[in-house]
Amino acid sequence: MAIHKLTALSIQKIYKRGLYSDGGGLYLQVSMSGSKSWVFRYKVHKRPRMMGLGSLNAVSLSRARDLATDCRRILAENKDPIDLREEKVVQEKINQMSSMTFEKCAASYISTNSPAWRNPKHRLQWERTLSRYAYPVIGEIPVSRVDTAMVMRAIEPIWLSKTETASRLRNRIELVLSWATVRGYRKGDNPARWQGHLDQLLPKRSKVQPTQHFQAMPYREIGDFMAELREIEGSVARAMEFTILCASRSSEVFGAKFSEVDLSAEVWTIPGSRMKAARDHRVPLSARAVEIIREMQNRATGDYLFPGRLGDQPLSSNALLALLKKRMNLKVTAHGFRSTFRDWAGECTNHPREVVEMSLAHVIKDATEAAYMRGDLLLKRRVLMADWANYCLTRSPKPSSVAYLGTSIA
Repeated sequence: MAIHKLTALSIQKIYKRGLYSDGGGLYLQVSMSGSKSWVFRYKVHKRPRMMGLGSLNAVSLSRARDLATDCRRILAENKDPIDLREEKVVQEKINQMSSMTFEKCAASYISTNSPAWRNPKHRLQWERTLSRYAYPVIGEIPVSRVDTAMVMRAIEPIWLSKTETASRLRNRIELVLSWATVRGYRKGDNPARWQGHLDQLLPKRSKVQPTQHFQAMPYREIGDFMAELREIEGSVARAMEFTILCASRSSEVFGAKFSEVDLSAEVWTIPGSRMKAARDHRVPLSARAVEIIREMQNRATGDYLFPGRLGDQPLSSNALLALLKKRMNLKVTAHGFRSTFRDWAGECTNHPREVVEMSLAHVIKDATEAAYMRGDLLLKRRVLMADWANYCLTRSPKPSSVAYLGTSIA
């Protein structure tokens, strides 16, 4: 068998499309475009095969001959060079995957998914929780080897003392492991799943940590409170008043901009990016809410309806809490006023439940009911919020035996 038929000089002079033998199964392949590459041609069980060895730019003539010699040696061992190379590639991928630690997978998961998280603080919370409780236990463990016992070592020590944190930690570990499974870094069931797995090893959250409701003000006290609140100057007090009048979440109010308000229609439209349900929500504005907006317009220094100290930034998340606890010496939360509104609407008015729930921007969980709720009941909610504003403007409400019914809506 003649070999080494080609030379470096002859190769340079070849331009025509085709295969040019160097002997021993090694060929120079010239494509229609003129590019040149090396191939090794052989037969396995009388079936012809051709294996690429690389382009001429990357593989020299001498290197191509060495690779061809390796292929002939493999054939002499009754093995297929292409199959053997594919097996090596697969093994390299397996080795690479097995070296992926839980911490590396978690970092990749956070990097991939955090752009879709509405609250920028969510990423920091993820990183802190995993760094403090998960990484010391399973951070350096190959994600393919993380099992139930390892997950329990991370979660169990804080399940009773910090149940809420432990529950979030478990969920985050489960999400990372699910991501790793889909990416091919691990196989099998998720050892951090709750249903039918960890729920057999850990007591339910409700048993070890009863639900903690936000501290709310009794609705009978809201009139006196609002009167005191109106006496306080500043954007924080106005933001607190506006939050209560709109029955909104404080996070929705902090980011409110003048561009979201249509004073002619007396409607504030909160974009879905700031809503818990991730969809736009229209808020009908009462007369007092409109007054607050006009007051803030007169002193506006930027885009935000209720600016912080810097003017071009919104209020901080602790501003309302500081107002309530430090300045007004109250043991209630800003979020608790949504419960105040809900209690008042349920006990003192005839407004339908669905109108009240939509005013709170609650998602209708019943699929059948939700299918028929195509609109947002804006007109009915406008009447409800006007009644709520009037109630908030009334000092020292009468005892509950004389019920405030508001406007009845059939």
